[in-house]
Amino acid sequence: MGNNQKFVVIGAGIGGLTVAIALQRSGFQVTVIEQAPEIRPLGAGLGLAANAVKAFTELGIDREVLRVGKVLKKVLIKDRKGKILTFTDSEKISRKYGTVDNFTIHRADLHEVLLKHLQPGTVHLNKQCIDFEQHPDGVVLHFQDGQTINAEYVIASDGIHSIFRRKLAPQSVVRYAGYTCWRAVIDNLPLGINLEETSETWGEGARFGIVPLSGNKLYWFACLNTTGNNATMRNYTVDNLLSHFGNFHEPIPAILKHTNNQQLIWGDIIDLKPLTTFAFENITLMGDAAHATTPNMGQGACMAIEDAVVLAKLLSANKNAKEAFKKFEVMRLVRTEKIVRGSWTLGRIAQLENPLLVQLRNAAIRATPSSVAEKQMRFLYEVSFSVT
Repeated sequence: MGNNQKFVVIGAGIGGLTVAIALQRSGFQVTVIEQAPEIRPLGAGLGLAANAVKAFTELGIDREVLRVGKVLKKVLIKDRKGKILTFTDSEKISRKYGTVDNFTIHRADLHEVLLKHLQPGTVHLNKQCIDFEQHPDGVVLHFQDGQTINAEYVIASDGIHSIFRRKLAPQSVVRYAGYTCWRAVIDNLPLGINLEETSETWGEGARFGIVPLSGNKLYWFACLNTTGNNATMRNYTVDNLLSHFGNFHEPIPAILKHTNNQQLIWGDIIDLKPLTTFAFENITLMGDAAHATTPNMGQGACMAIEDAVVLAKLLSANKNAKEAFKKFEVMRLVRTEKIVRGSWTLGRIAQLENPLLVQLRNAAIRATPSSVAEKQMRFLYEVSFSVT
């Protein structure tokens, strides 16, 4: 393919930056446009599974990414009293699939690594795309500052509320999952935390996750069932959270007590009802703009990273970018839909509220051999980036 073709990537999140790196390494001209005045990563901590690490290996930046994160040895799901429901040996999975699994990183650290691998001047900040017109030979982009830009091809990586998806797929539906979430990163750690494992504790309509990060930091999240955009929940303090999680096993109450109200990040858990189309002639959707998922499988960022590598490889292998976009859609639709649906279902199970159903759930999980759970997740680890 002639590498004189120009691509505009909308959105400087993890997916947008990764696809820009992949395209530049294939010799394409890329501009990344971001509406925020500065790159301030939201969401605090991030877990990446083997499939995302494999994608970074394809790009040749896996060692740098791993260097600023933390590799964990196991994943546990516990009940409210701390009894283990299920255990996953991440080291065993890493050996089996030949790459690191269960890796955590602060979003800010990952952004820093990705930005370092882009050519100077690639990312343009403080430019909000508010509309666009599509023509056979390109796309006219309109910005809030009154400027217009003519783009040959657009890769819309502008998140779950993508203006490109809303216009190109007006029937798309953003769904509230039925529970809301608080997150924080703390470096004032209480005693009794195992920094080698990540865990989730499932109560009744309440869930708490503990995710160690590098540099003796800890990312935690807490989910509660409630109505969407609940004003009371929006204003919750650490003390309010303790009223729900104070009777969970230690170190959960201690973690909350070591958190300041100013450190809390709140947001409802939402996803995107699976689409049937990602490619629209000279525009393609990717990442959360195409297939936003709930975080229950830890695959949101992983899918965007996979998208980036697959898309760049297809554009390198095909003379026609529109055809490459269409092939990207074909390659990614089934896999991403499986993850969106699986994550939605897992969230419903994790957030069960009825005490009897919770007892039955916990008994069923304890009775399921870890080999069965691993087999169900095998499709994640066995990702291929071959496009031929």
